[in-house]
Amino acid sequence: MRKFTAVAFFFLLLGSPAIHAADRCKYDEEALLALDENAFDQDLSGGWRAIASIPGCELAAAELLAAYRAKHPNAGTLLAWHEGQMRASAGQYEQAIPLLEAARKPVEQDPTGWNHYVDATLAFLRHDNPALLAAQKRLAAVAYPEGAGMPPLKDGYFELPAPPGQPGMKMRWPPNIEVVDGLVACFRKPYEEAYGASCRPPRP
Repeated sequence: MRKFTAVAFFFLLLGSPAIHAADRCKYDEEALLALDENAFDQDLSGGWRAIASIPGCELAAAELLAAYRAKHPNAGTLLAWHEGQMRASAGQYEQAIPLLEAARKPVEQDPTGWNHYVDATLAFLRHDNPALLAAQKRLAAVAYPEGAGMPPLKDGYFELPAPPGQPGMKMRWPPNIEVVDGLVACFRKPYEEAYGASCRPPRP
C-alpha cells in the first residue's frame, strides 16, 4: 500500500504542471467575444492580449482570436494578423502564414511600409533568408513623412506626445523595423524568441 501511494504521488507531481498550465489559459469566452473590437484587441488587461501574455498560452490566444473573427466576420484584418502571430509563436508556422498574408494593405494605404513588415515575417516563417533581408532593406528605405503635423525625426527616432507631466515615447522609423532587425539577427531561432526584445538592437 505504501509503494502504491508513493507511485501515485510521483505521477501526480508529474501531471500537475500541465494541469496548472491548462488552468492558466482558461478564460470567459462568452464575455470576451461580446467585447467590441477595440476593447478585445487593444485592452491589455481584458482582451485577447491578457491571455497571450501568459507563458504557454499562445495557442489559447490564437483560438480565442479565431473564435472572435468567426463571430464578428466584419472585424478588421489586424485580428487575423494577431492570430497568425500567436500561431507562429506556438510553432504553427503553416497555419500562421495565410493569416498573416491576409493582413496586407492596398499599396495606396500603406505609407509606413506595413506590407514590407508582412513580407519580412513571412520570409522568416518560410526560412527564406534572402527574402527576409530584401524585405528588411525595403522597409528601412521607407521615407519619413516630413511635415503634416509629424514630429521631427532625430537619429532615426521620432517622439510621440504624452499627457502633461509624462515623458514622450520615442519610436524608431519606420514602424516595425526593430522587429524585423530582430528576425534577421535571430533568423535560426523560433519566431517566439526572434520576435522578442532580446533579439532586437539596443536603443540609444
